[in-house]
Amino acid sequence: MSDHDQEKEVDKLSGVETTGHEWDGLKELNNPLPRWWVWVFLATVVWSLWYFVVYPAWPTLSGATQGTSGYTQFKELAESQKEIVARQAAYLSRFEKASYREILSDPQLYAFAVAGGKAAFKDNCATCHGSGAQGSYGYPNLNDDDWLWGGRLSDIHTTLLHGIRVQGSYDTRQSQMPAFGKEKLLDTQEISAVVDYVMSLSGAPQKEDFETGRVVFKNQCASCHGNDGEGLHEFGAPNLRDKIWLYGGAREDVYKSVFYSRAGMMPAWGERLDENTLRQLTIFLHQLGGGEEGYEDTIN
Repeated sequence: MSDHDQEKEVDKLSGVETTGHEWDGLKELNNPLPRWWVWVFLATVVWSLWYFVVYPAWPTLSGATQGTSGYTQFKELAESQKEIVARQAAYLSRFEKASYREILSDPQLYAFAVAGGKAAFKDNCATCHGSGAQGSYGYPNLNDDDWLWGGRLSDIHTTLLHGIRVQGSYDTRQSQMPAFGKEKLLDTQEISAVVDYVMSLSGAPQKEDFETGRVVFKNQCASCHGNDGEGLHEFGAPNLRDKIWLYGGAREDVYKSVFYSRAGMMPAWGERLDENTLRQLTIFLHQLGGGEEGYEDTIN
């Protein structure tokens, strides 16, 4: 009898030979793996070797090995999008040649433009204006009918193309309200009076300094905001009568606007987006609910 047979130990409860390993009184049984598990394991090893040869698998400095099949996820995506790309190309060729007037009168082109503009808005504009274009403090709501530089298609297109207060751009939308308090153009009593007057334009009760505020407004503000406070698009001056406030409509908010002035900015999207995307985005914004009538097709 060999030394192995003499040292062999069989567990009394299970009747299985032990391996001789023991931890704190626990002995390891010498149970072999099930045959089906072994065959499955071997099959996966063979399959993995086949996969490494056929598909991209091994990392390299430039990406990964190509594999004999030449498969990539980019090729799969392109194949799955062939039909979509073909349909887009058909619409895009018509869209490029159509004026705004023609697009708005063609239901298919109009739907194509709105869909493309919606996608472009989510990718480029939603961060500031919100996913529903509802805006927030300092970022205008694009669903209403309040437009600083006009809400016609041509106006919106120009604003998108050149941006607002873009440094170094001659064509950018530009407006500058004086900081009446910071620059000492008005004293605090005059600022307080004109704030009360401006608040009264949108329905707030008139106060004792109403007449003083009216005079200050006429002398300092009417040239941009208009004598009645309804704003002027050519100056980018907001309507002060509609209760739409970009930086808040509380008295302290309006006071800060008059004292310190405000100067928001928007990128010139003409430097980042192609013309077709700009026009799609223009139509999408125009149809949100507050677009004004007018085409000016010369901007095509």
